[in-house]
Amino acid sequence: MFSRSYTNLLDLANGNLSALDYGGGGGGGGGGRPPRARRMQRTMTTPGTLVELDEERAGSVASDVQSSLAGDRLIVVANTLPVRGERRPDGRGWSFAWDEDSLLFHLRDGLPDDMEVLYVGSLRADVPPAEQDDVAQALLERFRCVPAFLPKDLCDRFYHGFCKQTLWPLFHYMLPFSPDHGGRFDRSQWEAYVLANKLFSQRVIEVLNPEDDYVWIHDYHLLALPSFLRRRFNRLRIGFFLHSPFPSSELYRSLPVRDEILKSLLNCDLIGFHTFDYARHFLSCCSRMLGIEYQSKRGYIGLDYFGRTVGIKIMPVGINMMQLQSLLQHPDLERQVAELRNQFNRKTVLLGVDDMDIFKGIDLKILAFEQMLKTHPKWQGRAVLVQIANPKGGSSKDLEELQAEIKESCQRINDQFGRPGYSPVVVINRMLSSIERMAYYTIAECVVVSAVRDGMNLTPYEYIVCRQGLAGLDDSGDNRPRGKSMLVVSEFIGCSPSLSGAIRVNPWNTDSTAEAMNECIALSDNEKQLRHEKHYRYVSSHDVSYWSKSFIHDFERSCRDHFRRKCWGVGLGFGFRVVALDRNFKRLTVDSIVEDYKKSKSRVILLDYDGTLVPQTTMNKTPNETVVSMMNTLCADKKNVVFIVSGRGRDSLEKWFYPCPELGIAAEHGYFMRWNRDEQWQIQNQTSEFGWMHMAEPVMKLYTEATDGSYIETKESALVWHHQDADPGFGSSQAKEMLDHLESVLANEPVSVKSGQHIVEVKPQAVSKGFVAEKILSTLMEKGRQADFILCIGDDRSDEDMFEKIADIMRRSMVDPQTSLYACTVGQKPSTAIYYLDDANDVLNMLEALADASEEDGSGPPEETSGLSTPEQE
Repeated sequence: MFSRSYTNLLDLANGNLSALDYGGGGGGGGGGRPPRARRMQRTMTTPGTLVELDEERAGSVASDVQSSLAGDRLIVVANTLPVRGERRPDGRGWSFAWDEDSLLFHLRDGLPDDMEVLYVGSLRADVPPAEQDDVAQALLERFRCVPAFLPKDLCDRFYHGFCKQTLWPLFHYMLPFSPDHGGRFDRSQWEAYVLANKLFSQRVIEVLNPEDDYVWIHDYHLLALPSFLRRRFNRLRIGFFLHSPFPSSELYRSLPVRDEILKSLLNCDLIGFHTFDYARHFLSCCSRMLGIEYQSKRGYIGLDYFGRTVGIKIMPVGINMMQLQSLLQHPDLERQVAELRNQFNRKTVLLGVDDMDIFKGIDLKILAFEQMLKTHPKWQGRAVLVQIANPKGGSSKDLEELQAEIKESCQRINDQFGRPGYSPVVVINRMLSSIERMAYYTIAECVVVSAVRDGMNLTPYEYIVCRQGLAGLDDSGDNRPRGKSMLVVSEFIGCSPSLSGAIRVNPWNTDSTAEAMNECIALSDNEKQLRHEKHYRYVSSHDVSYWSKSFIHDFERSCRDHFRRKCWGVGLGFGFRVVALDRNFKRLTVDSIVEDYKKSKSRVILLDYDGTLVPQTTMNKTPNETVVSMMNTLCADKKNVVFIVSGRGRDSLEKWFYPCPELGIAAEHGYFMRWNRDEQWQIQNQTSEFGWMHMAEPVMKLYTEATDGSYIETKESALVWHHQDADPGFGSSQAKEMLDHLESVLANEPVSVKSGQHIVEVKPQAVSKGFVAEKILSTLMEKGRQADFILCIGDDRSDEDMFEKIADIMRRSMVDPQTSLYACTVGQKPSTAIYYLDDANDVLNMLEALADASEEDGSGPPEETSGLSTPEQE
């Protein structure tokens, strides 16, 4: 029986919002459903005709009208809009202005001039329900912003609940060992998170032109949003950028809804991360939890997800250079710099600028500074640590303990090393204006960032620009020291890899951080200048416009083939995904194949075994009575030549199908072949030289010993190394190494080395299922019995050889020109086959229909020949 929470998620995923409670917490008055907002008209659209829909899904992108936009449009979706709103002093109405500190506001600088930008997000203001329609209309008309108004109780459970108590700690490497540490998973908060994402999707859909728009989603608040949008519009262009770290798979796997979030993200076309570490962790999670491996081609990383390539973008965000340079020209800056220099009286200032957060390492920074004063007493009375601690809304037990520890440490250090007119540690517990912050950057000899885990952290970038100053202001004396800056940065923050001239530290090691502080302020001016110049070149060229331009460029490239392929929506809830396939790819219908089957006179039926006649997941691979009976019925029809074409060894296949005397078998991908039970096995590759096995086996044993869970399968003609039971990441890595190793060792041997799904195989050259198909059809042609019906079914890579070879045979006139060709793969996945069936049960149902047709027909031998003899029988 489904739980209520599970049923709620299904209701939500299927759009049944009436089954859900917005208020969540009950209680009087304020907990009910908000008044239904007036549906906002789709913007910039004109009436049009519906494009032809996909056969099996009407909810694709084609269900919307054509856009009249001359160029593309970008819809930026985030938790909050880049707009500040406040009620007017007289209480009549609202005033709004762009939030120029918002990253989303400045990403427009890197976009093409003809690309319109529309923002969707919540408003950082409590707007009464009665005023929400008017506010929404004003924001749309004046700012091209679409607000998502969340009921207060839902917002608390969504943002302060799941986002801040579950995702934020986990993504910053804090596991929920106790209710007060890291935040235990709360199912009701997850449901609120899903519902909030659903409401965001509704606001997006109201203004969406799905054939023309790009949707760019930002950050961990909206991880579920891609699933809702993709379910509604199969070909919608969706990008996502994560502004926080992504944890390693060992931590992420502790999240109860780990698969749901991964599958939702994989509904995007492009996923962006600040660093390769974050991307690597995400790829590792996809591999270990979903069995999806990535590929790198010409510098681009991609995941093949049901025929769609999901791109991975690694690009750290930058600062807004124009805004900072404008602030540096502000007339108040010179005055504030002079006041600060006078306040600190030529002392060496080390600066920290952080939010008051348990992950920022403020306490560790202060302890490291204390250690520097102890081990390098020359700095006592000369060095000052100024820590700007931006207060954050809300409080927690962890935060209160952190603040108490910082206060105690500061008091201890100032009591021990302070003197009249000198306090070694100065903590500023308030939010500074941008000009005040620039002034502190300007006077600081060194900036220290000691976060134990942080997404990007742009503080070092801002500091570098402020220490560079502006050209043309060099006559201002020493108030603006230019061209020198030093950085001590934690190795656990996103900007660390891009700052090669900084001194990177492990913030947990206060001794090494103390030494790094001393080294920074003790370096020569020439060394400081060289490091600063290197940093400034990078920061000034990789600003926020460069970041957004680069992302959009890859976003467009990732979506290039959207309308060239056929799409199906498959699955329920967060298991929903889009299968993208060639437009000619279609489901094999029983009626159509039976009709052609009845009309034909010479048929060839080639069947794979594992995954085709028996499911891959079953432990017992022996064919049941139904399969055996079906094979006998098909073989009894004298118009048919039926073969099992498998990679399995001949002993197993011979034993299993002994009750089928007329069934042909091709074992080990066709190395061994016989036309019926009474014949001897033919060896298709006549070479008896297997010396290569003595070369390959020791290499495989080496990797088997080093890879727990792997094993070697020894066939008569091949060696196969299996690693499906090994650690996914390590097994894949070892398989790649082994492939290179074997190719090198066996370079001069008549064998082929191939990798497959969890295997590496070495087998003789020219042995393949494609060769089997050609052998059977050419033998029929030599006997004057050209096939006019071909059915070929398989489920894995080795069967693709068969599909390709048959298509080639059709072009070479080895079969009747009017031949009905049914090349069919099992499962909806990219294939060279034209048709597909969903699973082994569908295959058996279709074969049963063919067997019934043979029994109804009572077919005797073909018109020209009464049987088929093999070359040996002649």
